[in-house]
Amino acid sequence: MTSNWAVFVAAEPDLAATVEERFGAFTHHTLATLRKDGSPRTTGLEVRFLDGELWFGMMPGSLKALDLRRDARFALQANPGAGTEMGGGDVRVGGRAVEVTDAGVKGAYRKEVEPPEPFHLFRAELTEVVRTYVEDETYLVTQVWHPGEPVRTLKRT
Repeated sequence: MTSNWAVFVAAEPDLAATVEERFGAFTHHTLATLRKDGSPRTTGLEVRFLDGELWFGMMPGSLKALDLRRDARFALQANPGAGTEMGGGDVRVGGRAVEVTDAGVKGAYRKEVEPPEPFHLFRAELTEVVRTYVEDETYLVTQVWHPGEPVRTLKRT
């Protein structure tokens, strides 16, 4: 089961706000895709939250775009930033990337983001959102969300 960003926001608005804040803290994040042989590839990526969607724009013919065309599965890790602070915790999103070729949708994205031309555009269909953080300098807390389920919180010392 997958859902778009708007479904996640409606289901878990507090966690969604934290995730957006973490991604908004830095420009570049790490995308993991699958190569032809099934091995992982990690690359830098800028993301956008617009109109209830999580968007990935990419240069034409980029290896990550070709990977996603072949196998849509991805994992996206928010940039942790400098040092060890990671305000808001460690955040990652997993799912499937759906390529958008509709001229109207791409045009609206282009108008808002002004990406270099030409570009590939993908919309994220989420299968999970995970946040890990330290609470009271004692507990490692992990929040896990899957579409159609409430957030599951795991806490350990």
